[in-house]
Amino acid sequence: MPDPDHRSPDPLSLALDAARRAAGEGEVPVGAVVVRDGAVLAVAHNRPRALRDPTAHAEILAIRAACARLGDERLSGCDLYVTLEPCPMCAGAISFARIRRLYFAAPDPKGGGVEHGPRVFNQATCHHAPEVYGGLREAEAAALLRAFFADRRG
Repeated sequence: MPDPDHRSPDPLSLALDAARRAAGEGEVPVGAVVVRDGAVLAVAHNRPRALRDPTAHAEILAIRAACARLGDERLSGCDLYVTLEPCPMCAGAISFARIRRLYFAAPDPKGGGVEHGPRVFNQATCHHAPEVYGGLREAEAAALLRAFFADRRG
């Protein structure tokens, strides 16, 4: 019988923790978590500088890890939690991976590709659009990003 006091970690809290790790490593603080049926499949944070790879965004790394764990290139039935609105590249990967639901914290008016910019999921060429829920814990994620960039300009 399941323990009623045992709770799985909140995916967005895990993503925010991953974003803080990214900031600690000098990377833009973005974290991502892939979940299926309440189980966390992958947690990742931005690593383009560390990996010398411009595609090493948190979402891409989390999708790759979840696909490897499941042994499938499709993540049907999986949900993705991200601390920042995905860019167009990541939105494309989310579509190709067939992510069921996308939850994100802070919007990205300058670089976002979901509710801003090209609005990838609204295009006729998009083969799969997840359900999208934005603005979850937005203030917390936005504060983390503002602090990171203030330190860089400081």
